[in-house]
Amino acid sequence: MIKVLIVDDQTIVRAGFAALLDSQEDITVIGEAGDGREAVRLAEGARPDVVVMDIRMPGMDGIEATRRILALPGTEQTRVLVLTTFDVDEYVYDALAVGASGFLLKDATADELVSAVRVVARGDSLLAPQVTGRLIREFTRQRRTRPQAPSELATLTARETEVLVLIAGGLSNGEIARRLVVSEHTVKTHVARVFTKLGLRDRAQAVMLAYESGVVVPGESAR
Repeated sequence: MIKVLIVDDQTIVRAGFAALLDSQEDITVIGEAGDGREAVRLAEGARPDVVVMDIRMPGMDGIEATRRILALPGTEQTRVLVLTTFDVDEYVYDALAVGASGFLLKDATADELVSAVRVVARGDSLLAPQVTGRLIREFTRQRRTRPQAPSELATLTARETEVLVLIAGGLSNGEIARRLVVSEHTVKTHVARVFTKLGLRDRAQAVMLAYESGVVVPGESAR
């Protein structure tokens, strides 16, 4: 079962999300929080697999709550899906920068929300189509010159670096396997090694690092 914590300052929104997700055979809602501080407290005790996190809340907002939750001992496997009505560049970038695994707008359908929870629970990253282009433009704006790559990148083999580039291009493990003409199991091994060497939690962080380090340049396609 995927254990989900729902965080939103609107009671009716939390109730709706809880009813929807609890109706799924593979998902159970283990708690609801109305603000960031309560979310951190509940996450510390419940160790959810996925936190569905609103951004704008009174007191502690969703960005800070995400940062604190992912820094808690024992939450290494916890994933945060940011769900908001605010389709704004700074929120997308900041949410991913503090470790969120996905970003979905509140006008998403019920099926899209359920699917998003499952996607981030298995360690994949997810961005709403509406915000993907904005995120790339943010990287372009902030990284006018090619930055120096972190030293950890030097520990990657040539094939692992290639896999990192393809992850940043949005390719799934299956697509990477077909591109490199190897088995999907081999790709999973490469991905696991990349994450371990670079200290990454998931694919969202891999995308962030690839763009911020200059391994992938905005405007260039991995496809």
